[in-house]
Amino acid sequence: MANDREQMEGGGRSEMEFAGLEVAAESIDASVMFHLVMDILGFVLYMHQQIPSILQDVNLEFDALHTEYKDLEAVLADSEMKASQRRVQNGRKREVKHGIKKLQKLMNNIHNTQTALKLVFTEIPDVQAVILILGGSPTRPQHIYELYFSHGQKTPSDACDFTKTKTAEGVSRKAIRTLVSKGAGSASYGGPSKLYMLVKARSSFSMPLHFLPKRDFRYNKKIVPMRLRIKSRNQDHEQNSDHKVVDSNNISNDYIWFQCRHVIKGLVCKTSPQEE
Repeated sequence: MANDREQMEGGGRSEMEFAGLEVAAESIDASVMFHLVMDILGFVLYMHQQIPSILQDVNLEFDALHTEYKDLEAVLADSEMKASQRRVQNGRKREVKHGIKKLQKLMNNIHNTQTALKLVFTEIPDVQAVILILGGSPTRPQHIYELYFSHGQKTPSDACDFTKTKTAEGVSRKAIRTLVSKGAGSASYGGPSKLYMLVKARSSFSMPLHFLPKRDFRYNKKIVPMRLRIKSRNQDHEQNSDHKVVDSNNISNDYIWFQCRHVIKGLVCKTSPQEE
């Protein structure tokens, strides 16, 4: 326990306990990890006012705008439309186009992040950790969310199609409730920021289009992170670390940090999601 405490307090960082989550399965598969990371990513963006509504609603809005734009183009193709109606429809078309343009970059980066996560979890189903950082840069964070996975029996990566299961839904709900109970998202709005993602994977991992190796990655130790440790219910006793605190920089020498190339920049949001 003394060594664990020293690990957490090294360099001036205060001791920070993990919040533990148990998965009701023999192993934590790629699908559970993928959906958990993406759900927490959406939670972080919304609770820190980087998007105007929950990520699912932003997706629905973006799809609806595209559908409406196509419908408007079809309506305006009618050569017999009255001039007054055409002006109204053209005005609406410009509004819809502006809405699409406003969301396009955000949605592209979210889609690219999803693709990158699926690829890394498919290639390395025993990923040890994922960090989400909100701030000006990965080394100068405003908020940090760290997710650690204690794996049980390994599940073949080719057995996963990333369909969201009830297990994945339950883990995400429990994780978000835990984060809220710890005060996640309670800080005031500091303006649009950037969300960075890093993955702790085997040093042999190579996916240069999506990730860059950051072997000596460190962030400002004045920032106290939100930490979650996710473990399978039936994992081996030697992997069960209930009474150990694992430092983000002391997991395994065979594993290093990789930073995702896709950075999600928040939108200008005028109100806080917690305002009532």
